[in-house]
Amino acid sequence: MKAPQEAAEPGPRTSPVASRGPALTLGTLVAACFAVALAQIGVAIPATLNGLFQQDLRPIGSQLTWISDAFLLPVAALELSFGVLGDLFGRKRLLLAGAVLLAVGEFVGAASSGVYQLWVGQAVAGLGAAALFPTSLAMLAAATHTPRQRARAIALWAGFLSAGGFLAPVLGGVTGNYGSWRWSLVVVGILGAVSVGLSLVLAGDSKAPEGRSLDWVGQATLAVGLIALLYAVIQGPTDGWSAPAVVAGFVVAAVFLALFVLAEARAASPLLRLDLFRNRGFAMASVVAVIGMFSFLGTAYATSIRLGPIQHQSPLRTSVPFLLLQGPAFVLIPLTSRLLERVNPRWLLGSGLVVMAGGQFLAARMPIADSTLTSLVVPIGLVGVGFALAVASITATAVNTVPIHYAGMASATTSLLRDFGFTLGPAVIGAVALGRAAARFGAALPAAGLPAGQEGAARAVSQAGGPLAVNGIEPGQPGSAAHQIAFDALGHGYALGYVVCGVAALAAAVVTIAALRGGRSDNTVRPEALAEDVGLPA
Repeated sequence: MKAPQEAAEPGPRTSPVASRGPALTLGTLVAACFAVALAQIGVAIPATLNGLFQQDLRPIGSQLTWISDAFLLPVAALELSFGVLGDLFGRKRLLLAGAVLLAVGEFVGAASSGVYQLWVGQAVAGLGAAALFPTSLAMLAAATHTPRQRARAIALWAGFLSAGGFLAPVLGGVTGNYGSWRWSLVVVGILGAVSVGLSLVLAGDSKAPEGRSLDWVGQATLAVGLIALLYAVIQGPTDGWSAPAVVAGFVVAAVFLALFVLAEARAASPLLRLDLFRNRGFAMASVVAVIGMFSFLGTAYATSIRLGPIQHQSPLRTSVPFLLLQGPAFVLIPLTSRLLERVNPRWLLGSGLVVMAGGQFLAARMPIADSTLTSLVVPIGLVGVGFALAVASITATAVNTVPIHYAGMASATTSLLRDFGFTLGPAVIGAVALGRAAARFGAALPAAGLPAGQEGAARAVSQAGGPLAVNGIEPGQPGSAAHQIAFDALGHGYALGYVVCGVAALAAAVVTIAALRGGRSDNTVRPEALAEDVGLPA
């Protein structure tokens, strides 16, 4: 392995693992594992409900995208800072606060009379999840004092995280199908309240304030930069790429992300250690983390829109492909853990990304009129299996490219970049698909020969809400004659979204296999490194 050239030794810090807290109790284990499963359910559940959101709240395409990203953005931007807050002020306190925020956010969302209130609820719930992910893991790491104990606790934590991703589509499908999307959020809110009770009664406390401090400037510049970037990407297809607000969003994003880099270069305790990127292998692994996870969540988002707002399938049917996407990461934990011990992680990561790309290219070929679930089994199943292999090895690949004393920082940095990739998935794929669909609909409408009244009404609806709005017009209503045109246009748009995901996964695989050189030695990820990985992905 190559060390970062001229990289400075890390400044004084006390890792969660290094702090000697009370011994791990069953109560702490239960509270922490329940909390991370809850956070992952909150991340994943909106995907099965997009069809119901569209029917009930009538959001335009970009507004639908914001429902997912309003939750994901706080997780990507704030989870590392929440990890520091837990070290400074006590992890039990932060575990309680995270569960309260998530529960409150879900209840606010469930009471929404419009999409704006739902955004607020999602953002508050996302704040809670941003606290729960790092705090639950650090709490377990601090309470285990031997490598064997720590490895078992972390494996159990990761298993419950995967279980949350697996349970979310089932929960959303059942409650959405037999109740409403509001009931789905209420149930998650109730689970949040249960988490509060478990943490209050069962969890032990720990903290490690020595050497820990918040990077306020880095946090502020990162948050502003990410919000501006996502705003510009999501609103571009709706408002126009040359719209002043969209252009301003890109400018603000560029300025604040540049300021973030400058702030991190000067910070005594940076949010993101830039010296790690002097290591070529780690830099490439970071690029792969962003692109690969963008590819996966972009696929999940495209699938949710295909089955929900476009095909109007029930939440229960919509949940099935999400079991194929999320299930393998949970079911294959014993296999992937064993493979990581025996195979160089970069080969496992590259193979997983290739399998993902194969599934995504197959998904792009599915006719939009095909609403059978069996047609999704092979393409979506391949994406799920590929993701299971990739997600198990991303941290290992990054950690194994740097010297051992950088392993914890490398793991945490990869986590931040990986979650940034997750946040980009719905934003970019939504922009690509809706932009393509709007262009195709606009070109096809004049040649369709519709009655003047129907064409005018469809054009007006499209200008206000895009092809998704036209696709949702009830039969017999003005503009409904253009439904098939909008339906076909959306099919082409989201097929392009799958292609973009496949190209991204394939590109990440090429980078992984070709650029990440290194020996087969030191393939095992240390529990200490994983203990600082504050955001294992969906």
